[in-house]
Amino acid sequence: MPITATARKVTLAAASGLLVAGLTACDAQSGPTLEPSSDTRQVTVVGEGQVEGTPDTLTVNASMESLAPDATTAMNETNELQQQVIDALVELGIDRRDLSTTEASLQPQFGPQDNTITAYRATNSLDVKIRDLTRASDAISLVVSTGGNAARVNSISYSIEDDSQLVRDARARAFEDAKDRANQYAQLSGLDLGKVISISESAGPTPPVPMPASPRALEAAVPLEPGQQTVGFTVTVVWELA
Repeated sequence: MPITATARKVTLAAASGLLVAGLTACDAQSGPTLEPSSDTRQVTVVGEGQVEGTPDTLTVNASMESLAPDATTAMNETNELQQQVIDALVELGIDRRDLSTTEASLQPQFGPQDNTITAYRATNSLDVKIRDLTRASDAISLVVSTGGNAARVNSISYSIEDDSQLVRDARARAFEDAKDRANQYAQLSGLDLGKVISISESAGPTPPVPMPASPRALEAAVPLEPGQQTVGFTVTVVWELA
């Protein structure tokens, strides 16, 4: 059936009407809401909480290092010295479960003028966890005196063996800080603080970086101070505003 001019006008008008309606719907979806409903009124705040605790554990990383013309001699010397250190630490009262090997390596050493191997360097590293801090100074001195010039004290670091209660306290402080801020914003807005919508947290300050230590400085009694470590949390909380 042929389409008349009148029919074309009606069809065009209908299509135009649909286009206008579609644009109006898009504008309603993408444009700003001038009067948001109550279920969209929220406040998002960040709270922080920190607590300090005294470290009760010291971890020492110590190495024995030997240089010899052949690989077997270098490795044997290093292993013998490290075994002597382990035996001495156990005799001091350090539990074997608190001694763990972290490195055992053997590297060729080359001459300055060519690629000829001139010697071999063997290294054996040990982590020593000292739970009784009154023995810490003696333990470090013992490592150096037993190993002699082959001894290397690479680092020492303090930690808190069980920080679960500190974590709970820091988390509680962070939430209370967030709630206090949210209450203030609610009052400034003339609204009431409603129920919690979401909570997310992240760890706070990290413990101090392990400190390097020089073997020469450890030949005498080692003065050690554990100081304080901070356990902290940052929490982001979203509340409804009513």
